[in-house]
Amino acid sequence: MKPKKKDITNRADIQILVRKFYKKIRSEDTLGPIFNRTIKNWPAHLDHITDFWESSLFITKGYQGNPVTAHQKLDQQENNSIEMNHFGIWINLWIATINELYEGPIADLAIRRARNMASILFIKIFEARSN
Repeated sequence: MKPKKKDITNRADIQILVRKFYKKIRSEDTLGPIFNRTIKNWPAHLDHITDFWESSLFITKGYQGNPVTAHQKLDQQENNSIEMNHFGIWINLWIATINELYEGPIADLAIRRARNMASILFIKIFEARSN
């Protein structure tokens, strides 16, 4: 029997998750080129995303930003080429990374929130194309 993994309990856990996840993203064939073209300062981006997830999972106030606007702008920069498949790859890598590292209610919440976010972001990208 495998030992039980710990749950996500604090910012340090989120930071480990975010760093491992984006390491996978950067080398993934479809998403890697987009992220590597777009993100100019990886340490700052990873801290920003850690702030986002800490805010989302533990209701802290450290995150400053608008993911919808950021992703709409990215889609414009990518000539309106972001598709649901991109979000599918993203969510599958997110879930795999969480499952490698953690298990428990907060890990499950991180998966649910990411699924919801992927759906909302894609819808908002699509809406922005028709404006």
